[in-house]
Amino acid sequence: MRRFKILHRTYYNFSGSVRLEPHTLRLRPRENHTLRIESSSLRITPAATLRWHRDVEDNSVAIASFTTPTRQLILESEIVIQQFNEAPLDFLVDEYATQYPFAYSAEDRIVLAPYLGAATQDANEPLDEWLAGLWQPGDPIQTYALMQRLCVRIHTALSYQAREQPGIQSPADTLARGIGSCRDFATLFMESARHLGLAARFVSGYLYAEPSAFNYGATHAWAEVFLPGAGWTGFDPTIGKIVGIDHTPVAVARLPESVPPVAGAFTGPPGASLEVGVWVTALG
Repeated sequence: MRRFKILHRTYYNFSGSVRLEPHTLRLRPRENHTLRIESSSLRITPAATLRWHRDVEDNSVAIASFTTPTRQLILESEIVIQQFNEAPLDFLVDEYATQYPFAYSAEDRIVLAPYLGAATQDANEPLDEWLAGLWQPGDPIQTYALMQRLCVRIHTALSYQAREQPGIQSPADTLARGIGSCRDFATLFMESARHLGLAARFVSGYLYAEPSAFNYGATHAWAEVFLPGAGWTGFDPTIGKIVGIDHTPVAVARLPESVPPVAGAFTGPPGASLEVGVWVTALG
């Protein structure tokens, strides 16, 4: 088991006094048998009333409501977690799904249907040619090995670039440009897996790593694929590895744009600047 402290600060500075509409916050990690929250605090200025709930994806969501006009919104989340996912490869895929291609069971397919369809309209055509170099029908390969091959290919064939602009590049754009952010790579992986007939979803969270081009103090994104017997299994194409103890998932979704850490609106003079800082520290 390892412990990590996650400090996530968000500052919105407005051009004048504004009234804040309710804001949706996805900052609390997804607890499960490999991750436990030891302590958490959420400090908000101006003062807000919080209402917590679980959304349709079982993400923990807080709705912050405000009554005080302000020129600045400050959100500071500090969480200590216990991570137990020290052996991410310690799983067994059901025998019928070990070799690719395979078909999900009829019961599973009903539940997984939303994660099997393309999320973007232009996903199919560019992916056909790109995936042809990854696998050809008739070539024997294990399902996990194919997903890992996809993960590594995105990591090695494309260039990473931190991108603070809002929005997600489509897979076609990422392939055409040869460059993208972690959320662009996660979307490309997710769409590629779906194109190959596997259920996949987008994950937003945090990554513990030494400061580098891949880790400069920001949230992180990767994708999960549903492997029968193993369940939802994470792959991080930004670093080309399976998701392990250094990854902290916060929210999952069928569509990448559905899980921003903070979302909201304000009424008042136009114009606002945003500053975000994320620090993930190993505690032992």
